[in-house]
Amino acid sequence: MLSQSVHTLVNQQNGNLSFKIFEFDNTSYFDHIQRNNYFTLILITSGDGIAKVDFCEYVFGADTLFAFYPYQPFMISTKAPLKGFSIQFHHDFFCIYRHHKEIATNGILFNNIYQQPFIQLQESSRKTLLTIIGEIIEELKVEGIQRDEVIVSYLKIFLVLATRIKLEQQPVQEDDAANGRQVFIVQSLRDAIEENFRIKHSASDYAALLNVTPTTLARITKIHFNKTLSDLINERIIIEAKRELYLTGKTIKEIAYELGYEDEYYFSRFFKGKTDVSPQLYRDTVGFNRGGS
Repeated sequence: MLSQSVHTLVNQQNGNLSFKIFEFDNTSYFDHIQRNNYFTLILITSGDGIAKVDFCEYVFGADTLFAFYPYQPFMISTKAPLKGFSIQFHHDFFCIYRHHKEIATNGILFNNIYQQPFIQLQESSRKTLLTIIGEIIEELKVEGIQRDEVIVSYLKIFLVLATRIKLEQQPVQEDDAANGRQVFIVQSLRDAIEENFRIKHSASDYAALLNVTPTTLARITKIHFNKTLSDLINERIIIEAKRELYLTGKTIKEIAYELGYEDEYYFSRFFKGKTDVSPQLYRDTVGFNRGGS
């Protein structure tokens, strides 16, 4: 790690990390599975490698910006030195779920099971984001009036610009993927999952809804998302469960029932199997029960 390159803000009430930004010049921080209880942004300025995220692997190069939500598993492997910057922030410092209407980030930059978890940066956007990072670092070096508010403002701008880039790149990814009928099926599948994930949990349910064979739908899903249909359904359920645990005081039994699980304990085993933490532990570490939500 580069010397004197880490800048942090700590929650004075509980001593937990609120905000952190650091520059890195190797992969030692990311070369093992990460399951952080905060949002993570990683801007790669030099180097290339493979990112393992959830169920998938992605090849990336320089000028790539990754965006990971709390407890999303990821790791980065490279053969050569990797350089860049990372921003990490806890929901107590800035909650994208609360501000989703304001910045339109949730479901696009974060929590998007249908798109790769990174964007490619052009030279102009790379310079702009690096400039914002520089301003944040300078702000963290001083004890100025309302410093936290200034940093949140810079963070909002960073997230909005990154979200715009993601939106610009999504249609290109879809158009390159396959022919018109497949794209129609993919969009229909997205809509079907969004409308039915609380009550329909099997791949065959969605094949029937779209009037295609399970084999055909499985093949198209693999081509477009590099995931199985079951993966997509399960990930959407987990995202919704996290939101409920994160933002509400509903009991785990209530959340399980709303997501189509009559057995609370079966749901808890399902959740832990996908996230490596129980619903209660997730709530205790990043969610409603921590206060300030």
